[in-house]
Amino acid sequence: MKIEIFIEGGGDGKKLRVECRKGFRIFFEKAGLAQAKCMPKLTACGSRNNAYKDFCIALKNAAKNTLPLLLVDTEAPFSATKNIWKFLKNRDGWKQPTGATDDHVYLMVECMESWFLADRDCLKKYFGQGFSEIALPGNTNIETISKADVFNSLKLATRNAKPKGEYGKGKHSFEILAQIDPIKVCNVAPNAKRLIDFLENPSLP
Repeated sequence: MKIEIFIEGGGDGKKLRVECRKGFRIFFEKAGLAQAKCMPKLTACGSRNNAYKDFCIALKNAAKNTLPLLLVDTEAPFSATKNIWKFLKNRDGWKQPTGATDDHVYLMVECMESWFLADRDCLKKYFGQGFSEIALPGNTNIETISKADVFNSLKLATRNAKPKGEYGKGKHSFEILAQIDPIKVCNVAPNAKRLIDFLENPSLP
């Protein structure tokens, strides 16, 4: 089965979308998907609305034995691993496409940067001198931390970091994604684990 994931991320520039695909590719490789020969094709779509639209088109035109998936931030609290289309309808006004089930859509709760908090050793190594781990949330249940708190804590923790400097989404995000440990992420982020588990054993809904 051929899988293509339409990912929220990469902005409007070609260079950043390349970095987005690279970051996710390495993350999935480190999760063991390459070894298991189940690596998906990755498409960085920029905005979440673009990701949804591209996914809908791909789903409508999908060839036999191909499976398009959607991967987006929640941007808001989400405490389950089901009823995802209902959540997206309420949050974004997105209609569940014909033929789509919850197996087609996956969430980063509340944002991709939440995953970074699962691997503080990686953050310390990446930012180096001046990184303040104490500024990060004490809550290890990363999917319950608001997006605002995730970003604020990253900025506070890195404001004196040298030579990397203060965390910037386009500047650092996909480099960090490529370096964090997927096992640590899946251990504390049920929705991330749901994605990896499905990619390891995909099936058409």
